[in-house]
Amino acid sequence: MGDGEEVEVISKSIVRPESYNEDSDRVKIHLTPWDLLFLGSEYSQKGLLFPQPSDPETNIIPRLKSSLSIALKIFYPFASRLVKIENDDDGTSSFYVDCNGSGVRFVHASASSISMSDVLEPVDGTVPEFLKRFFPCTGVKSLEGISDSLIAIQVTELKDGVFIGVGYSHLVTDGTSIWNFSNIWSEICFNGSDHRRTFPPLVHRGWFLDGIEYPIRMPASLTPETPDVVGTSSSILLQEKIFRFTSENISELKAKANGEVSPDDRKISSLQAVSAYMWRSIVRNSDLSPEEVICCGLMVDLRRRLDPPLEKDCCGNMVGTAITTTTVGEMFNNGLGWAALKINKSVASQTNEEFREFAADWVKNPSLLDVSTVTNSIAVTSSPRFNVYGNDFGWGKPIVARAGPGITHDGKLVAYPGIEPGNIEIQTCLSSSVLAKLSSDAEFLKHACLV
Repeated sequence: MGDGEEVEVISKSIVRPESYNEDSDRVKIHLTPWDLLFLGSEYSQKGLLFPQPSDPETNIIPRLKSSLSIALKIFYPFASRLVKIENDDDGTSSFYVDCNGSGVRFVHASASSISMSDVLEPVDGTVPEFLKRFFPCTGVKSLEGISDSLIAIQVTELKDGVFIGVGYSHLVTDGTSIWNFSNIWSEICFNGSDHRRTFPPLVHRGWFLDGIEYPIRMPASLTPETPDVVGTSSSILLQEKIFRFTSENISELKAKANGEVSPDDRKISSLQAVSAYMWRSIVRNSDLSPEEVICCGLMVDLRRRLDPPLEKDCCGNMVGTAITTTTVGEMFNNGLGWAALKINKSVASQTNEEFREFAADWVKNPSLLDVSTVTNSIAVTSSPRFNVYGNDFGWGKPIVARAGPGITHDGKLVAYPGIEPGNIEIQTCLSSSVLAKLSSDAEFLKHACLV
């Protein structure tokens, strides 16, 4: 089967929240500096592969849409639109999210000649090109949320399976909130609209920096009417592969990393140990000179780190990035434990004070995230702690999780739980030459395997 395989769009529609009330449900959400950072970025994309329903009479599309409508009543910010204000007095622009019940884009597609095995066992282990067409919002930027939905759903029916892809703007959600939403949507769908339980009201992020006037004013030049895609231009050929770390691999790496540092520092987590191992292995295969500066960014949930802390499940975009910097020479003069401990300390430095300082500085000098300018870096996104395999819509649990092409760049690593408890899978995007070397690196493959 070639990459030109057709994915046919059967229908497009808008799903709105159930029983939306203009008077009581319409609220305005102001955006924080770490929301506005993403204004020029593409939507993120996550997806799940499911088996086909065993009953051929099962019509999943109406069921998914009706349950989605109920879920959007709870997760009302997802059915909103972005509003841009032109401030003529000083030539700036401001933005807020209008919870107006406009709904989300829902795409029903068919890929009847593609089977689950094409996704699960791709040729030469490279994530297949056709997978990109299983996701909505490819190439859509958060600024386009003025007219487009801030999240979108695509359901693609395969020969023997179903792929549900979600695209979402970081203006309203992050990985924590999108998986919470998916868990509740799937529960409603599983139980049927007539057997729903009462869900607690959504807790929305209510944290703002003292002394900042909202909505925040930004130079109009930062947010043109027709923005360029941020972070996708690249002169190198990028490819993606999935690497699996078994619970045994992870235990070995975690023990090795903690064994190489002082007793007082033995707090290196599984993800930190795996991230350090991936970082070292990628750099080793990148032909960089010893003096070159290298970075590792690890996404951090801010909710419980603020003072006062937010609810751990509160809805919104609450991610920071712990950035660890060193040189190639320094990395290889030291061991795995040293690199993992540097990551550990970067994560620990993500404090309430750091966030407040970042926010205050950003308001004085607004800027947008641009991953295309970053070199010699990896960025570990998502989390193996997310409840990925609890998303049963009523015909079976997911078989695998995948990320879409949104915000893809050289060095992006998406971490998921594996289907076997304790496993971690890393969807790895690198230049094709580095990825080829990594895939045949005997030292790397002692603790990882190509999926």
